[in-house]
Amino acid sequence: MRVKMEEEDVGGNPTHKPLNKKVVVMLYKALAASDGDAVSKLVTSNDDLEWRYHGPPQCQYMMWALTSHHRPEDRKFRFKPRRITAFRDRVIVEGWDGLDAYWVHVWTLKMDGSRPVIAEFREYFNTWLTMIVRSYGKEVRVWQSEPRLHRNRSLPDIILAI
Repeated sequence: MRVKMEEEDVGGNPTHKPLNKKVVVMLYKALAASDGDAVSKLVTSNDDLEWRYHGPPQCQYMMWALTSHHRPEDRKFRFKPRRITAFRDRVIVEGWDGLDAYWVHVWTLKMDGSRPVIAEFREYFNTWLTMIVRSYGKEVRVWQSEPRLHRNRSLPDIILAI
């Protein structure tokens, strides 16, 4: 898995950013290997996982993978992270597959005893994303989609304020 791991400090919160990134990378590896046991150790229980989705209803591939509610045609879709960035308790993952599929995942991690687990998941499919944070009365952009292959496409753009 070839991934651009961004190491810049885009957040001042003293959370476990390197460990959070590691958990998310481990999740994608476990999903690629269809290792449900490993996935369940990285994600809070499905009943407690908070999930939000924006995109075509037929493209909720990650949620179907996390809950094992695949349709046969869904198993063909593979997430290939291209860029991973940590900000405070969140890890943002961006990827694409050709010109038809562009996605951004925002994972929020919380501590479960001494280990971080994924507690919230936001999936944006064929949607540009800009993440901002309010700081001292100003809005600061901390992350923005980099859809190199998709610049000539018209997709909705969402702002996620944290």
